[in-house]
Amino acid sequence: MNDIRFDIGSLHAAYASGMSVTAVFETVFQRIAEADDPGIFIHLASKADLLAEAEALGRVDPVAKPLWGVPFAVKDNIDVAGMPT
Repeated sequence: MNDIRFDIGSLHAAYASGMSVTAVFETVFQRIAEADDPGIFIHLASKADLLAEAEALGRVDPVAKPLWGVPFAVKDNIDVAGMPT
């Protein structure tokens, strides 16, 4: 499962072929663990929280929600509710 590419086109294709958002986020957290660099992120949302938020988004719709299921990081100088800056 670690061969997932995280560009938007590849993720859209993966979701269209039946890949679950759970599988994508499992790979995200696996790659973060493999990097073994605790300084990469000041704050890392929990896997459970991310999966709950993804479930709340409903079904994948790349036209109406083109960033649905696309993992991203927020630079620490950007203020996001619920995340430390």
